[in-house]
Amino acid sequence: MTSKRSKQPTPRVTGAELSVLDALWKQGRLSIRQIADEIYPGGKASEYATVQKLLERLEAKECVARDRSSFAHLFEARIQRADLIDQELAEVAEKLCDGSLTPLLTHLVAKRKLTREEREMLRRLLNDDR
Repeated sequence: MTSKRSKQPTPRVTGAELSVLDALWKQGRLSIRQIADEIYPGGKASEYATVQKLLERLEAKECVARDRSSFAHLFEARIQRADLIDQELAEVAEKLCDGSLTPLLTHLVAKRKLTREEREMLRRLLNDDR
């Protein structure tokens, strides 16, 4: 199983589903137990069942892929974090800024002190002649 950048719109993801995806983005292929332990350290059977349900929903949305080749099924993210960020920011910009990213970006930069590395990255992006 390999992650691919999706060409279709990224499905809406809830906060709970995002926590599952975050574990998969950070650690790669994981079993339900490994994901449950990551999200709910010391969790009980109810947390395991919650993760199982979240994975079923994410699989139905084609956000995760399941490898059934072993007893413990392994899951892997099928969507990239960047694709989800793109969609979410575009929706916020559309909702709050008439589709423009400029007010959104300037507000974020003005409200948070950027590190030197972050400022340099922004300069490179702004100077990029795509």
